[in-house]
Amino acid sequence: MPLSGVLTYIPSPSQGVWYLGPLPLRAYAIMILIGIAAAIWIGDRRWRERGGSEGTVADVAVWAVPFGVIGGRIYHVITSPEPYFGPNGDPLQALEIWKGGLGIWGAISLGAVGAWIGCRRQGVRLSSFADAVAPGVLVAQAIGRLGNWFNQELFGGPTTLPWGLMIDPAHRPPGYEQYATFHPTFLYELLWNLAGAAFIIWLDRRFRLGHGRVFWAYVVVYTLGRVWIEMLRIDTAEQVLGLRLNVWTSIIVALLGAVAFVISTRRRPGRESTVYLPGREPAPEPDAPASEHR
Repeated sequence: MPLSGVLTYIPSPSQGVWYLGPLPLRAYAIMILIGIAAAIWIGDRRWRERGGSEGTVADVAVWAVPFGVIGGRIYHVITSPEPYFGPNGDPLQALEIWKGGLGIWGAISLGAVGAWIGCRRQGVRLSSFADAVAPGVLVAQAIGRLGNWFNQELFGGPTTLPWGLMIDPAHRPPGYEQYATFHPTFLYELLWNLAGAAFIIWLDRRFRLGHGRVFWAYVVVYTLGRVWIEMLRIDTAEQVLGLRLNVWTSIIVALLGAVAFVISTRRRPGRESTVYLPGREPAPEPDAPASEHR
């Protein structure tokens, strides 16, 4: 529908890149960095509440974040190969992470490898670490979706709803040039993720989840939202049996997450007594010397 026929809509930012001299400042990268910082801050607070030491989350993040970025990019390129390896694609663009394009399941999978390395170095349990940071990861994902808004990408099909997202003609995919407003899937996922983070935190406090169950709850909550949000999107993606590959991935991962949650609950109810690996508990701090009385 032409824009004149829409009463209200969400505007898109006029630009997603600013220049500080020759240095480009990209909104997508900025949102990712803010999201990482938020996840570390939330994770650190939750980690200390579970008995961990301050700073451990940031130390592990030094390993988890680079691994996650690489994994996210690899997954994105594999599931959306057309811009890179299609008839008019450019393989070198697969390296241009700063322009957008990170697949969450690649980021989580390879990021977990980095987190395992970091946890081993710090002498802490990976399951405890995952439980502490899971809600913050959802918040980070919510913030990261603002980068898609700035880039005018990954939106849904045309809509005349009052919250439809206005997309500039240059960003409309082939076959949709006549439409002006589209489903703001960035906003749907942002709100879903924030609500999911709040729900998981409540669930954890209510039932004192442990042994990785907060993380598996995160997996289930996120994938349930991703299924219906992914089905709204119209960007190019690999199709399997009539559905986008990411829809199938979300369904399968959601089922695996639910099974893992149930198995963990039956085998190891309650929460760990310590977040540290056996023999890696920090030595107790010596008592401060009594002050002299004069």
